[in-house]
Amino acid sequence: MHNDRGITEDRLRRVLQERIRPAVRPRSVPLTVGMWQAPGEPVPVAEGLAAPRTPVRAGDAWGPPWGTCWFTVTGTVPHGWAGRTVEAVLDLGFTDAMPGFQCEGLVYRPDGSPVKGLNPLNRWVRVGAPVAGGEAVELHIEAAANPLILDDHRPFRPTVLGDPLTAGPEPLYRLGRMELTVFDETVWELVQDLEVLGGLMAELPVDTPRRWEILRAVERALDAVDLQDVNATAGRARERLADVLAAPAHASAHRISAVGHSHIDSAWLWPLRETVRKVARTAANMTALLEEDPDFVFAMSQAQQFAWIKEHRPEVYARVKKAVADGRFVPVGGMWVESDTNMPGSEALARQFVHGKRFFLEEFGIETEEVWLPDSFGYSAALPQLVRLAGARWFLTQKISWSRTNTFPHHTFWWEGLDGTRVFTHFPPIDTYNAELSGRELAHAVRNFRDKGGATRSLAPTGWGDGGGGTTREMLARARRLADLEGSPRVVFEKPSAFFEKAREEYPDAPVWAGELYLELHRATLTSQARTKQGNRRSEHLLREAELWAATAAVRTGFRYPYQELDRVWKTVLLLQFHDILPGSSIAWVHREAEERYAAVARELEQIIGAAQTALAGDASAGSSVVFNAAPHERDGVPAGGAAPVASGTARLPAVPVLTSAAPAADGGFRLDNGVLRVHVDDRGLPVSVYDIAAGREVVAPGRAAGLLQLHPDLPNRWDAWDVDHFYRNTVTDLTGVERLELLDDTSVRVVRVFGSSRVEQRITLPPGERRLEFDTEVEWRETEKFLKAAFPLDVHTDRVAAETQFGHLYRPTHTNTSWDAAKFEACAHRFVHLAEPGWGVALVNDSTYGYDVSRAVRPGPGGTSGGTTTEVRLSLLRAPRFPDPGTDQGVHRFRYALVPGAGTADAVREGYRINLPPRRVPGDRAVAPLVSVSGDAVVVSAVKLADDGSGDVVVRLYESLGGRARARLTAGFPVASVAVCDLLERPVETAGHTGREVPLDLRPFEIVTLRLARGGART
Repeated sequence: MHNDRGITEDRLRRVLQERIRPAVRPRSVPLTVGMWQAPGEPVPVAEGLAAPRTPVRAGDAWGPPWGTCWFTVTGTVPHGWAGRTVEAVLDLGFTDAMPGFQCEGLVYRPDGSPVKGLNPLNRWVRVGAPVAGGEAVELHIEAAANPLILDDHRPFRPTVLGDPLTAGPEPLYRLGRMELTVFDETVWELVQDLEVLGGLMAELPVDTPRRWEILRAVERALDAVDLQDVNATAGRARERLADVLAAPAHASAHRISAVGHSHIDSAWLWPLRETVRKVARTAANMTALLEEDPDFVFAMSQAQQFAWIKEHRPEVYARVKKAVADGRFVPVGGMWVESDTNMPGSEALARQFVHGKRFFLEEFGIETEEVWLPDSFGYSAALPQLVRLAGARWFLTQKISWSRTNTFPHHTFWWEGLDGTRVFTHFPPIDTYNAELSGRELAHAVRNFRDKGGATRSLAPTGWGDGGGGTTREMLARARRLADLEGSPRVVFEKPSAFFEKAREEYPDAPVWAGELYLELHRATLTSQARTKQGNRRSEHLLREAELWAATAAVRTGFRYPYQELDRVWKTVLLLQFHDILPGSSIAWVHREAEERYAAVARELEQIIGAAQTALAGDASAGSSVVFNAAPHERDGVPAGGAAPVASGTARLPAVPVLTSAAPAADGGFRLDNGVLRVHVDDRGLPVSVYDIAAGREVVAPGRAAGLLQLHPDLPNRWDAWDVDHFYRNTVTDLTGVERLELLDDTSVRVVRVFGSSRVEQRITLPPGERRLEFDTEVEWRETEKFLKAAFPLDVHTDRVAAETQFGHLYRPTHTNTSWDAAKFEACAHRFVHLAEPGWGVALVNDSTYGYDVSRAVRPGPGGTSGGTTTEVRLSLLRAPRFPDPGTDQGVHRFRYALVPGAGTADAVREGYRINLPPRRVPGDRAVAPLVSVSGDAVVVSAVKLADDGSGDVVVRLYESLGGRARARLTAGFPVASVAVCDLLERPVETAGHTGREVPLDLRPFEIVTLRLARGGART
C-alpha cells in the first residue's frame, strides 16, 4: 500500500479546523449588550446588577487595567430553534489561549445567583437543552480587565501594568462575539472523537498496526462528512470511528488517575483581591460541571481559597459544600495556602498545616491526607516529619520536572526527611499540573514514567490553572474515550486518595529519596523582593514573642489571651508565604500590599507583646527595668523565655568583665579587641583579620577580607525574578571604594561606600566579651539587573556546610564533584550557615536573608601540596530584576548579620536566635520565671502558647536541634495536672510520663515533639 499517511493527517487538521469545528455552532443571532464601568475596586454584586448600562457592541473598547465592567446581555431565542440546544457565546475580547492570565468574567442570573465563569477556553453559557423557542435571555457579567502581564509571544518584558498606580487608564480589551447560538452536540462529539484519535495516532510508532487502523478510520470518517453540510453528516462520520474507539486497551496499559484540578496562584500576576474572584469563577464552573457529569471528580487545595469563597461568594460556597458532602469536590493539601517551603520558619510551616487541616475539619469534617504542592520552588527536608505529624499520609509535587540540570530518578517513591520520617510521594510523569489529557501529554506520561516494572499508575491533575479556569467539558469527553482505548493509557477520574491507596498497595517497596527536593531552577526566589522576606522573618519572630508572653501573662496574671487576634495574624502571615509572594515573583501591587500588611501585623503584635509584658513586669514606677528574653537560650543572665529586673541605667546583665578596646592601625584602619576576638579593619573598611584568641587561629583566609560586598550583573535567560543563572559569577566587582571611614566608639567602625547609583552605610561592631563580629548594613539600592552579595572567605577546610532549615539543619557540599552538587550553586539557609573542622567551626548568622552560596579554593603549598583550603560563604542581599515588577527592591534596606568564630552547631543555633530575637526592656521591678524551661543545649523550644481550643492548656513545641540523640528535661513553671504528646493540631496521641512539673524527654535526631500541659490547681 502506498504511504499516504502525511496527506491524511494534513487533511484531518484542515477539515477539523476549517469545517467541522465551526459547524458546532451552525446558527447564531446577536445579543444586545449594555455596559457599566465600576469606579475603582470591584463593587458588591447587587450594586453591579443595579447600575445603569450604556449600549455597546462588538469591537467597542472596555476595561482600564485592573478595572471591572458589568455587562448585561439580552436577547430572545428564535422560534425556529425549537427543540435545539442553545448556548450564549460571550467573548470579552479573549485571545485564543492562556485562560486565567487575561480578562475573565463571572456570569450571573438577574436574581444575582452565579452561573459560571468565562475565560478564553470556556466562553459559553447553556441557555436551554432543548429550547421551546421564544425564551427571553438576560445574563449579567462581572468582567475583570486583568492585564496580560506574561505574554507567550514577548515573555519577561518589563511592564508598568503590574500596579494600578502605574498602569494608566487606557482600555485593554475590545468586546468580541456576544451571540446566542445553536449548539450541535453531534458535531461537538465528532470533534472530540477526531481530536482524541488524531492525538493518539500522532504519538504511536509509525510502524505499528494500530496507528494505521486509526488513520484509515479517520480517512473513512472524513469521506463521510459532507463539507457543505457537516451538521447533517456528522453522525455518519462518527459511525465510521466507532470500531477504533471501541478497541480495548492492552492489559499492560499504564493507568492514569485524572483528578479535576485548577491550580490557582493565590497571588502572582494578579493581586490577592483578584484571586478572590478567580476562585469563585472556577468553583462556579466546577460545581456546574459536577452536576452534568456523574463521573467527574474535582480536587481543590488551599484552605484560604475556600475561606475566600465562603466570605465573598456564599452562593458559590453553598454549592461547594454540597459537592464536598457528595464526595466529588475534594479538599486536598491540608495547608492554609500552597506555600513556599524553603523560607517559612519552623513554626510557620507547622502552622500552615494546623490552620489548613483545621479549616477542612471544621467546615467539612474531612481529615485531608494528601499534601498537595505541585508548584512550589523546591521542598524542605523538614516536610516529611511535618506531613506525618499533621496526620497526612501522601505528598504530591510536580515542580521538580522543571529542574534544568538533572533528571529526578523517580515518579513514585518514599521521601525521607531530616529526621528519618518517610512519606509516600508521587511526582506525576505527565509533567504538568494543567493537563488537558491530550494525546501528546498522555504519551509523554507513559514514556516518561520512571517506575515501570514496579508500578503501573500515575496521577494527572487535569484542568486549566495558575490563573484559574479548571477542567472543561472537552477534557471530560477525552477521558470518556480514553477510559479503555487501544494504544492509550487507561484514564479514569477519581479522588487523589484512591490513586494513592492503589499506588501504595502495588508499590510498597518504592525507592527512597533522602533529604530535600532541591529545584534546579528559580534559585533567585531566595533573594528577590527583600522587603517581603524581611517582613516574613520579622513577623514569624514577633508571633513567637506574642504567643510566649501572652501565654505567660495569662497563666501568671489572668491576662486575656488573644486567641482570635493571633489566629487572624497567623493567617495573614501564612497567606503571604504563598509560593509567588514570599519568593518575590509577583507583580508590584502584590509586594506593595505585602509590605503594608506586614507593617500592620507588626503594629498589632507589638501591642500584644507590650500589653503582656506590662502585665508581667510589675511596678512601672519603681525606677527599674525588666529585660525580657524570648530566645530559647539564656542570654546575659536572663533565662530563656523569662525576664530579669535591672537597675535603671544598667546597660546589660551581667556586667562584662572585659570591654572592647579600639585603636588606629598603621594602614589607616582600626584594630578592635574584646578579649575574645581581635579584629583588624583595614583602610578600605574591611575586616582583613578576625583572630580567635582562645583557639589561637585566624578566621579570615590569607590575603582576603570578610564582609566584602560584591556586585554581579544579573540578567538570567528567562524568569527574571525567579532565576539566577550560573554565568552571573563570571563577572564580579568588589566594592572596596570608601567615601567615609571612622571609629564610632570603642566597639564600632562606620564605613560608607558609593557605587553606581547606590550607597551603603555599614557599622562593623565587636561587642564586649562576645565571640561575634556584627555587620549592620544599610543599602540605598538604585541598581537594576544587579546582584549584591556579602562574601566571607574563611580559613576552614571542609567538604560541607550546615544550613539551618525548619526544625534542624541539613548539610550541603562545598565541592562540585557531581552535577547534583554543582546545581546547588544557590541554596537556602534560615538563621545560620555553619562550617567546621574537627573541634573548631565558624557560624554566619543573619536576621533577614535566605539565599547563600558556598565555594572552596586551595592555596598552593610547598612541592605542589595544599597550603590550606579557603571556604567562602556569601550571603545574597539584593537583586534588581525588572519582571514582573520593574521596580523590584528599589529603595533603602537594612541587613544585620554576624560572623561567629569558634562556634559549634549549638552556638550557631543560639546566635541565630539571638540576632532575630533581641531582648526587650520594659519599666518594672518583677522577675518573670519561664513558663517552661528545658535542660541542655540540644533541645530547643520553638513555641509556647495556650491551646487553640481555649481550654487554657499550655502547648509547648520543641525539637532536637543538633542532629543527635538528646535526653533533656522540661520543667513547667506552673502546676501540671497531666501531660500529653500531641500532633501538630494539638490532638493527644499518647500520654507522656512525668513527675510533678518535670517531663523527661528522649528525642531522636531532629525530632519534633508537641506537648500539651493541662494546668493543675486553681485557674486564673
